[in-house]
Amino acid sequence: MDTKELLKKVRKIEIKTRRLSDHIFGGEYHSTFKGRGMTFSEVRQYQYGDDVRNIDWNVTARYNEPYIKVFEEERELTMMLMVDVSGSELFGTTNQFKKEIITEISATLAFSALQNNDKAGLILFSDEVELFIPPKKGKSHVLRIIRELLEFKPKSDNTNIAEALKFMTSVMKKKAIVFVLSDFIADDYQQTLKITGNKHDVTGIRVYDKREEAIPNIGMVQMQDVETGAVQLINTHSKKVRSKYAKYHLEKVDYFTTSFTKSGCGVLNCRVDESYVKKLLGYFKRRG
Repeated sequence: MDTKELLKKVRKIEIKTRRLSDHIFGGEYHSTFKGRGMTFSEVRQYQYGDDVRNIDWNVTARYNEPYIKVFEEERELTMMLMVDVSGSELFGTTNQFKKEIITEISATLAFSALQNNDKAGLILFSDEVELFIPPKKGKSHVLRIIRELLEFKPKSDNTNIAEALKFMTSVMKKKAIVFVLSDFIADDYQQTLKITGNKHDVTGIRVYDKREEAIPNIGMVQMQDVETGAVQLINTHSKKVRSKYAKYHLEKVDYFTTSFTKSGCGVLNCRVDESYVKKLLGYFKRRG
């Protein structure tokens, strides 16, 4: 993709997603994640009616009279976008690939953070962390995130969600709003997610194609695993084959839902041919 074409795509994404974040998601994003916690501000002399649990005993001992800690609501949020860039995201049987929907959702969330004067960062992952952009404020920073989402070429086609979660936890020392965007065709991330969910406010956004739910009966078909590259001839006439695949898919969806729910994290499912706008808005309203 040349520079001119890239800038054109970035601009197109910006116009569409910024309009959504300005008119729809900005306020919802703010009200959903307004529980920002309290941060220490100063100490002052104890006054009648103050909560004794806030007494600063070190300062009290030093001055021989009671002082309390004063806290204020944190004014700033940090949002981290964790985006799966493995080979399976380059799949789609309708108008768009999963990757394109993931890019639009990520851009909408990033502009929502921008509107609320919050920081936004990005982690692109496959079976390793491919790219880390530390959280910052500003429009130019959000546009950089969109550019990377559009043009980044991963080194690996495989997926390891647990590895990405471990990395995010290691670099984000303070609590962050975390969105993990993937098709979640993966295993063995529940335990790591539980640790991450204890520290951060995490939401898993599963983006999928309807053709991934079941194999149609269309005879002998050559299929390729986009992550491993393996090619296999599949007899879709076989009811056993179709049933086995449907079971495999349901197991992955159930693992995703169970893992996030048990870890106290949010769950959102977005099919590529459905409106992610309605899905996001409904999720924000339910959480708000």
